[in-house]
Amino acid sequence: MPLLVVQPAFAWGHDGHSMINRLAVANLPPDVPEFLRSKSAQDAMDYYAPHPDDWRNEEPKEQLYATLVPEHDIDIEWADLAGPLPRYRYEYIAALQAAQAAHPELKLTAQSVGLLPYSTFEHYEMLKSAMRDYRRAVALKQDTKAAEAEIVVLAGFLGHFVGDGSQPLHVTYRYNGWVGPNPHGYATDKKMHSRFEGDYVHDNIKVGDVAPLVEGTKPVVLGDVFEEYVTYLRHTNSQVEKTYQLDKEGAFTGAGTPEGKAFTDEQLAAGAVELRNMIYTAWVKSGEPIPAYKGN
Repeated sequence: MPLLVVQPAFAWGHDGHSMINRLAVANLPPDVPEFLRSKSAQDAMDYYAPHPDDWRNEEPKEQLYATLVPEHDIDIEWADLAGPLPRYRYEYIAALQAAQAAHPELKLTAQSVGLLPYSTFEHYEMLKSAMRDYRRAVALKQDTKAAEAEIVVLAGFLGHFVGDGSQPLHVTYRYNGWVGPNPHGYATDKKMHSRFEGDYVHDNIKVGDVAPLVEGTKPVVLGDVFEEYVTYLRHTNSQVEKTYQLDKEGAFTGAGTPEGKAFTDEQLAAGAVELRNMIYTAWVKSGEPIPAYKGN
């Protein structure tokens, strides 16, 4: 098995991330405040959609790029070598360190394996906290504009990471070309990632194609948000080989194939549904009291 390297690709590009963010807030239920369902919120979600990728373009690359790349992906196959995913970031890092000795052929560091579950869940928690502030301002009859702005920003950033999780090539070590035994002759050209999520999505997928797949689902309040998000990532990981099979058939070249379009629509819709449900869950749970602090 090869050593891991930092993943350079940006999931979905602006177009895919914009669709996911827009459709998520457009399909929130009516008990969510109107400001977060409005046309202006959809426009703002579009604006914020690519930002977490844009930050990585700043110089020097050794700073933000090297720091932020692992926030956008996770090589689930390698992460599982450390056992069940811990709930907290630093416990996960320690678990990878503990697993390293048994797998000297790999580089089991968070920088190499990825941190996507943690960047996503942490943004979810920040969003829920901002929603508590909004509720408090409403209850006290205070101005809510600052809280509303914070909520939309955080929802937009959360959407980026949730969207990353619906792109199969962001949850596997085979993120940009097949690695290891390749009896089916899948692409190894190191252009697979951009071919799928970049030009193909830009040229062939429109928000109106994805919208019915989101509109046909019912908003759900999630139970254990972290565990349910990990389940979502594992489902995306189950689509990795199908992604390569479709690519081999020319599904993402030029106009692609009907099968490739249907698959891409479904993955983008899965991201929008997951984001819609996470935002809705944050809203509902922000109304619950915070447990009393018991000290360290």
